[in-house]
Amino acid sequence: MPTMPTMQDVLLALTNYWTSQGCLVVQPVNSEVGAGTLNPATILRALGPEPWRVSYVEPSVRPDDSRYGENPNRLQTHTQFQVLLKPDPGHAQELYLGSLAAIGVDVAAHDIRFVEDNWASPALGAWGLGWEVWLDGLEITQFTYFQQAGGQSLAPVSVEITYGVERIMMAVQGVEHFKDIAYAPGISYGEAFGQAEYELSRYYLDEADVPMTRELFEAQAAEARRLLDRRLPVPAHGCVLRCSHLFNVLDARGAVSATERAQYFGRMRALAREVAQLWAERRAELGHPLGSTAFPPPATLPEVLPEVTEPATLVFEIGVEELPPAEVTRTVTAVRDALVRRLGATRLAHGEIRVHGTPRRIVAVVDAVAPRETDAERTVRGPGLDRSYVDGVPTKAALGFARGQGVAVEALERIGEHVGVRRIEPGRGAVTVLSESLAHLVGELRAEQNMRWHDPVLSFARPIRWLLALLGDTEIPLAVSTVAGGRTTRVHRSAPRPVVEVPAATGYLDFLKQHNVIADAEERRELIVEAATVLAREVGGVPDFGVLAEVVNLVESPTTILGGFDPAYLALPPEILTTVMREHQRYLAVRDAEGVLLPHFLAVANGDCVPEVVRAGNEAVLRARYEDAAFFWRADLTRTPDSFRADLAALTFADRLGSMADRADRIASVATELAAEIPVDRDVLRRAGELAKFDLATHLVVELPALAGVMARDYARRAGESEAVAQALFDLELPRTATDDLPATTVGALLALADRFDLLAGLFSVGAAPTGSSDPFGLRRAAQGILAILRARPEIPLTLDDGLRAAARHLHTDPPAQARDFLLRRYEQQLLDAGHDHRRVAAVLPLAASPATADATLRELVELSADPGFADLVAAVQRVRRIVPPGTAAGYDPARLVEPAEIALHQAVSTMAPATELAGFARAATVLIDPVTRFFEDVLVLVDDPVLRATRLGLLASIRDRADRVLDWSAL
Repeated sequence: MPTMPTMQDVLLALTNYWTSQGCLVVQPVNSEVGAGTLNPATILRALGPEPWRVSYVEPSVRPDDSRYGENPNRLQTHTQFQVLLKPDPGHAQELYLGSLAAIGVDVAAHDIRFVEDNWASPALGAWGLGWEVWLDGLEITQFTYFQQAGGQSLAPVSVEITYGVERIMMAVQGVEHFKDIAYAPGISYGEAFGQAEYELSRYYLDEADVPMTRELFEAQAAEARRLLDRRLPVPAHGCVLRCSHLFNVLDARGAVSATERAQYFGRMRALAREVAQLWAERRAELGHPLGSTAFPPPATLPEVLPEVTEPATLVFEIGVEELPPAEVTRTVTAVRDALVRRLGATRLAHGEIRVHGTPRRIVAVVDAVAPRETDAERTVRGPGLDRSYVDGVPTKAALGFARGQGVAVEALERIGEHVGVRRIEPGRGAVTVLSESLAHLVGELRAEQNMRWHDPVLSFARPIRWLLALLGDTEIPLAVSTVAGGRTTRVHRSAPRPVVEVPAATGYLDFLKQHNVIADAEERRELIVEAATVLAREVGGVPDFGVLAEVVNLVESPTTILGGFDPAYLALPPEILTTVMREHQRYLAVRDAEGVLLPHFLAVANGDCVPEVVRAGNEAVLRARYEDAAFFWRADLTRTPDSFRADLAALTFADRLGSMADRADRIASVATELAAEIPVDRDVLRRAGELAKFDLATHLVVELPALAGVMARDYARRAGESEAVAQALFDLELPRTATDDLPATTVGALLALADRFDLLAGLFSVGAAPTGSSDPFGLRRAAQGILAILRARPEIPLTLDDGLRAAARHLHTDPPAQARDFLLRRYEQQLLDAGHDHRRVAAVLPLAASPATADATLRELVELSADPGFADLVAAVQRVRRIVPPGTAAGYDPARLVEPAEIALHQAVSTMAPATELAGFARAATVLIDPVTRFFEDVLVLVDDPVLRATRLGLLASIRDRADRVLDWSAL
């Protein structure tokens, strides 16, 4: 291959490489597909038990990526090289890195990383877990363990590797635009495909006829149905592919709402599921001509496990393929808790337990593990003495018990009123105990989202590939399904020796450092902070550490690199720039002392690399990302907010709930109704309501949904709207998360409340409540937003019922009781999560329709609980509440009271100052404590005289009702 390979060379090299790994070479599918995955050689062949290895080039058509050929690396038709390995070979990542070397990529010079990116194709009922592979920050490959296709769980699991060839070529050839790629000797990519890229972009973005495309979709869906009825899965699959492409065309034209998307996906998923089922049936009918795949044999333990004689350090490492960053932290905690629990269930003495995590390993270190368990005396109790002996002679019961315990009857002892046996149970050796305990720990390990690979038992966030367990210098044999323990670990894949033997447990973390692996997350964090601070200072700035926690768990050995971008991009709103850096690239932004964004960023590479190479690659990636954002931004600026607002009418919000324009109208109306008794600028509220949600129709927010609200404010300002209106449109989207800022303005807060009340009332009324972990409309987030705003703004005197009633009126329905209960449960959980005592939470929950009132009451309750006098008041109120039957009215005639104690109680009640909050009631009700005590000592409430009994109960009910206005006393 020439020093600078052409794209043609690379396609041939990949084909040759994977052919040498046993892959069949097939041709692209003869229909537009969005990814090589959809070729039947992948999506259908992944089904069933037959082994299958295949590779092919697939032109992939994604209308939404159309950029008229202007963006450096976004194309509507790009080239994928597709590989499917079935079953998972166990070392697919290493095979993949070998393929990069085969096409001329120096894996040691570049920063190559596997970054969490879970793949799904709702249209085909397919999903998998895996990564996007980064080459110096540029996504070049999708790497996925297929879990399901056509709605069917896959066994065996396949590995799919999808190369983005144009992106790889730009990195290999060092060009900055796809047009400049050398496709073949003397022919550039632009010369070969530039005209088609421009014209097809025009078609997908501007010219495709929406009504006709909808009709074509319906025709292809109908034909797929007909072919399925004829038991022809392959041509039916072709129709489903065309449905998928036609949907993508509609999506690129902006003609699909969130709810319509779900409906389209549901239809395509149903068809794809039938195709998959029929394909599997047809292969079974043919007798699975390629045979069936078997799992690897299970790992085994030696017959005799080693012994140790001295206390020693335990090192236990679970080696994995790259974990998602959040899963690293979660798994460290899970393994620590499991070790504490499992070792605590043994008699094995040990010292401190420490657990560390990186993307590729969870490392536990336990100090001073004893060589053996301590011995234990175990008592086995047998039959009673009276049944065991008759005149001193053992009975059949005693003889049978002794025989069952394997001892002579003379060895039986008296244990209380029974006979029994005392046994000394010798402690087991540490290696034996640990081999069993650690194996169980691994087998039970679970993640938030689990996957399977080519193992019959194990399931975890990513494949478990190796286990290391050493007690001192003694290897602890482990066998967990097909994974055997050993004394080797794996370091960086590009290292001269990627697999190294570990001599002993002592100093293992230092041993890893020698191989450029830093297991301690806090140490990685400190290295990143220190290096980032020094590099940012070189350009007069300070780092923005917003994504630091994630970055720490993306690397095993951080190498921080300072990069830059063209200052001209600073003309874009800074939120665009930082969103791209944070969400797409995991970069740390650089700001000056006043917080103004500088034209620099900090990338954190993994391990040794050539900094200049990695810097150049990351700068090119960010430049392309910013060009993409600028493309959308410039397009958006040619239009007005009102015109975008009108476009919302074309987007359906939800079935039976109208369009997005209808929803925006409801938000404005509900906000106006909620503001009826609140001092607010009515003109600002009216205008902000007229423009509510307009940015959802803008190109930039469609591309980067996290910018909703941000772009509404920016575009409103640029269109000449007042700052108050622009800020209210921004506030409408707040808070986005539990830790996000809250609306800064009252108008914005009212719009934000109206937005979320409409969402909850509408979707609950049509039966779209969240179920389990499924919450596609973000109703939990909406509930949290309502509660956060009302809790933070007690000056907005609205209740949950006020909001739900207003929203329901404009939906022409009744307030859904489910939505109210949903909000109350979320509020209760927030208080519990904050560490409040569950009894106090239950006591204030009846007030939670006004979250700010419930919060204030809870604070007062916490303060009052430290006062002994309050405990007396609680006791008095509880005595009153216990004796008064439910439904008893709080009315009575004082003239009928006859006993001095009840007259005194009546006088105390009469002199009580009115109170609407707990603290005020507690102060006022101190006058009741002694009279209530005397009342119950001197007065019989439930007398035979019905009039006197009702009078006394009415007196007590008046106390109950006053108390119940401020607290649920029964919860205390």
